[in-house]
Amino acid sequence: MSIPPLLSRLRLPVIGSPLFIISNPDLVIAQCKAGIVGSFPALNARPAAMLDEWLHRITEELAAYDRAHPDAPAAPFAVNQIVHKSNDRLEADLAVCAKWKVPITITSLGAREELNQAVHAWGGVTLHDVIDDRFARKAIEKGADGLIAVAAGAGGHAGRLSPFALVQEIRSWFAGPLALSGAIASGDAVLATQAMGADFAYIGSAFIATDEANADARYKQAIVDGRAADIVYSDLFTGVHGNYLRASIVAAGLDPDDLPQGDLKTMSFASGGAAKAWRDIWGSGQGIGAIDTVVPVAARVAQLAEEYRAARARLLGRKRPGRPVTGPLSRKWIES
Repeated sequence: MSIPPLLSRLRLPVIGSPLFIISNPDLVIAQCKAGIVGSFPALNARPAAMLDEWLHRITEELAAYDRAHPDAPAAPFAVNQIVHKSNDRLEADLAVCAKWKVPITITSLGAREELNQAVHAWGGVTLHDVIDDRFARKAIEKGADGLIAVAAGAGGHAGRLSPFALVQEIRSWFAGPLALSGAIASGDAVLATQAMGADFAYIGSAFIATDEANADARYKQAIVDGRAADIVYSDLFTGVHGNYLRASIVAAGLDPDDLPQGDLKTMSFASGGAAKAWRDIWGSGQGIGAIDTVVPVAARVAQLAEEYRAARARLLGRKRPGRPVTGPLSRKWIES
């Protein structure tokens, strides 16, 4: 399966991951104008009626940008739908997305064939996030177009597997669109993602430390100041294992080195029920050591692009005479 046309016109092979509470129209529009996929969880639009307003604004602003920049149009955007049974907004949110013909739908915590069919009916593409090969196979069986492999080190809900092992297992049978998530915060890591066999890097934490992100200034600074050692992996807060900033756990009066085990039964995405944990306990991936300042989205993407090109030049400059470099390094993004 080839890359869908709407995903082939990116400045850089990057999808900005949907960040609960943090992703908003300002962030999404800035990401798309910078040439990467911008995304947000549908549940971020609160109350539910606000989703229509958000999609109206994003659609219209990106269309206006495309008219003004026909030679370098904006990247497409995505909406993340939580498919967990506790999400009482799912059907209504899908209907709003159908109205605006959202280009890409990212599904999480459940794969449903009828959802994929609904998205395909309006001409959209579906990507499903998974933490292992078993869930990946289920997602494709249910009709997802592509996969997001969430490996160890990813911010928020995250898996336990090495990205090398996870991509290797999925690529042994799946040739379609594949994004990789997990501690990716530099252009070097984006290039490494492609070298492993994925098509796109799925980046979240690096965009928390941007001007457009809807995050507390203390949260943004914690990303800048943090390192991999400052990340704690726990299932206490939502019932599913995820990575969080140690400082926010301490600020909540908890001992990050002695957290009780969570309970999957406590997971809830019902209206108004999921926001508190994510507001007080700050999700973050292990790659934040690459982030040293809060900047506009355009500057962050420009930095990623420069690092990406430099990493490729450095890699190709080290090849031995007579030993050509082969593989996915010649994609069009490298020359952009």
